[in-house]
Amino acid sequence: MWERKEADRDRFESQTQPVRSEAPRMAAAPAFQNKTAHANIGQSLFIKGEVSGSEDLTVDGRVEGRIDLKDHNLTIGPNGKVHADVHAKNITIVGEITGNVTADEKVDLTDSGRLVGDIRAPRIAVSDGAQFKGSVDMLQQQRNEERPREKNMSNQAVHLAQAGKAIQ
Repeated sequence: MWERKEADRDRFESQTQPVRSEAPRMAAAPAFQNKTAHANIGQSLFIKGEVSGSEDLTVDGRVEGRIDLKDHNLTIGPNGKVHADVHAKNITIVGEITGNVTADEKVDLTDSGRLVGDIRAPRIAVSDGAQFKGSVDMLQQQRNEERPREKNMSNQAVHLAQAGKAIQ
């Protein structure tokens, strides 16, 4: 009888964990990295002035003034009403904008979108049902760089032609 308890006791003692004298080690928390930073202006918000930033933005409220997000995307949500000049990398209009729009890559005017103002972007997409009143300027930077070279080439051709006439 005593032998059995001692055997059980030995078995349980061998399964218990040793007591730690140091604090438990915890893995280091990863540094906060939010690569897809995105800000929202909610339905109940009204901003008057200049909005600028270094993250993508969705506007579902009202903004009057100027929005400047040169390296980031701007989305005007279905409830968004913007009365401002806008500059962003890509602009998607689901709500309403009154003002000039400049995009470095693309402007997308969806079927429920409304824009009264000029568009300046290398690419645009206007969905069936969208409302737009204004002008479109789709000049790309490459085209602007090519023009001086074309002008120089045409000047050279004129000089060559004049030289040919002088020889005859």
